[in-house]
Amino acid sequence: MNHRILVVEDDADMCLELQRMLARRGFSVVTRQRADEAFALLGAEDFDVIVTDLNMRGMNGIELCDRVVQNRRDVPVIVITGFGSMDAAIASIRAGAFDFLTKPFSAEQLALAVERAIRHRGLERELTRLREDASEKTRFDEIIGSSTSIQNVFDLIERVADSDATVLITAESGCGKELVARALHRRSRRSSGPMVAVNCAAVPESLLESELFGHARGAFTDAKVARKGLFLEASGGTLFLDELGEMPLGMQAKLLRALEERKVRPIGSSAEVEFDARIITATNRDLESLVAERRFREDLFYRVNVVHIEIPPLRSRGNDVLLLAQAFVERFAKRHHKNVKGISPEVAGRLLSYSWPGNVRELQNSLERAVALARFEELLVEDLPPKIRDYKSSHVIVAGIDPADLITLEEVERRYVARVMEAVQWNKTDATKVLGIDRSTLYRKLERYGLTAPETSGKAGDQA
Repeated sequence: MNHRILVVEDDADMCLELQRMLARRGFSVVTRQRADEAFALLGAEDFDVIVTDLNMRGMNGIELCDRVVQNRRDVPVIVITGFGSMDAAIASIRAGAFDFLTKPFSAEQLALAVERAIRHRGLERELTRLREDASEKTRFDEIIGSSTSIQNVFDLIERVADSDATVLITAESGCGKELVARALHRRSRRSSGPMVAVNCAAVPESLLESELFGHARGAFTDAKVARKGLFLEASGGTLFLDELGEMPLGMQAKLLRALEERKVRPIGSSAEVEFDARIITATNRDLESLVAERRFREDLFYRVNVVHIEIPPLRSRGNDVLLLAQAFVERFAKRHHKNVKGISPEVAGRLLSYSWPGNVRELQNSLERAVALARFEELLVEDLPPKIRDYKSSHVIVAGIDPADLITLEEVERRYVARVMEAVQWNKTDATKVLGIDRSTLYRKLERYGLTAPETSGKAGDQA
């Protein structure tokens, strides 16, 4: 995409140089030498980023930035100046600037700042689009998603829901297998009947047969009353057998016979009882591999695998992560009575880059924690769990095992930022590369932790 950049610089030579720097990187550049003219142009045309000088005749860069934020908040502003100072940087950031560059800077530094701003704008627009997206397109009962992979799951549920065919749901842990099973039940002709669920891995082998098939009175020591079991409790509705791959082989044979005969025999009873329940099973195991290893019966595999629904892992669902995040933020904000309305673009970037080994369950847990800790209307990166916030970053090793010697995460960050600034001799461009953050974030951290360059270094003012 040929991104459009509006450059505002009252020095004609510098204006031309900025245009050349950006044009060489493939950007489409429009220039203006007066901030009021640039602001008027922004009302008539769309730009991806504004790059403006700080000190200009008439309206200056901070005033322009402030007007853009009030009227076109979706367009990020990068402020540049030859008079670099912490005060100027802070003033720009408070006015809403996305980033801050101090002259002299290289074409590469300018291009990197512009590319970050473009990515930021793209995430902002995507978040807005997702919030406004029609609910019927992104929600399927309790399942949320607009990616092709999850829409294919929605389509399969619609097609098979009203039949009595046995369904096998496979997915990694935390993907929402039970949500799919409940969606199948709600959209079936059995929706007025019960939905009975059991985790086969959670019931001891000695109790599983009784749990599923029931028992007669006196069938064993504690059987003081008869119990009809889950197959019969689910009659007229749906029986969901979760974690089927964990079922013992002996029990698999009994389950196969029940499915084939559509009858169960309670423990201690001589009579079989018919059941009328639709069977849905689920597992996070590879049943075909278990069959090859003789740990799962092949005949049972074919019996339960009449219709197969595979739920994609969260890492392969693209922007569904953001849809789910917004839904979880709204849910937990209401639950915890917090005035949190959404996520920031920086948080969106972290969520999209993280691999989510725990899938939707991990995302849900992470967002509940973030909402509980949030102090503003938008979740910030600092609200996220460390493993997501610091994903792919180097680990900070803390010596010592005495709890009294250990320090808070905030103190670890403060010390590490201070150490990096010393190592790069307070060259803020180098510091952003080492820390992996943008310049505005660096300035916020320096202000937050009260970190300033030693007066003898002479680096803070001329190498921002």
